[in-house]
Amino acid sequence: MIVCGHRGIASLAPENTLAGLREAHRLGFTWVEIDVQLTRDEQVVVAHDEKVNRCTNGKGWLRQFDWQELSRLDAGSWFSPAFADERIPLLRDYLALATRLGMHVNIEFKLYPGDDAERLCRRVSEIMAPGPFAPEKLLFSSFEPDCLRHLQKLQPNVARALLVEKIPDDWQTQLHRLSCRALHCHYRHLTQAQAQAVSAAGYQLNCYTVNQQCQADKLASWGVNMIFTDKPLTTSGRR
Repeated sequence: MIVCGHRGIASLAPENTLAGLREAHRLGFTWVEIDVQLTRDEQVVVAHDEKVNRCTNGKGWLRQFDWQELSRLDAGSWFSPAFADERIPLLRDYLALATRLGMHVNIEFKLYPGDDAERLCRRVSEIMAPGPFAPEKLLFSSFEPDCLRHLQKLQPNVARALLVEKIPDDWQTQLHRLSCRALHCHYRHLTQAQAQAVSAAGYQLNCYTVNQQCQADKLASWGVNMIFTDKPLTTSGRR
């Protein structure tokens, strides 16, 4: 089973930063998960929250900042003085570093009320077009089916995953319609029977956010393909 660093490796470095990516790589992770959003001037940045308050020294809605304003915020001191002056990265820079490190990246398309799914998908696709980002080292995921539909057209060579909290009854219909390769769900709501059904249907099953070793081992025994974690778990078979 693959162990993927959640937002880099969120227990050891400020989330969604280049520092987090470097730390995950240092620990031997080959996969990290990040979130992307658009700034006011339509730059794609790596950030999770709708507001910048929690993870920077700024305040306000992220979408109301342009890139130059956002790039001046300190995104590390809230976590530890050791990370002072760490910045919110552009997706382009994050992927460039991941490529140099040989890392795989799961990009979650983070959409809040009022956000434009098509615009975000188009901007990410434009970033990838000239870059050396190998499609086989990327995975796109979203809670929004509309987002996955746009990505199906814009970047058909990059695998897609539908994000859910609880696996719905029509999960197989949705995955087939969206041509997804994987299903992501919260591990607390997963049953062994569901895990076996997803695997039997030929889909990958990935679970978030698993921070207990015993839970990771149980999910591995159920056939789960990948877990997202904030901690450097020692699950047998990590790759």
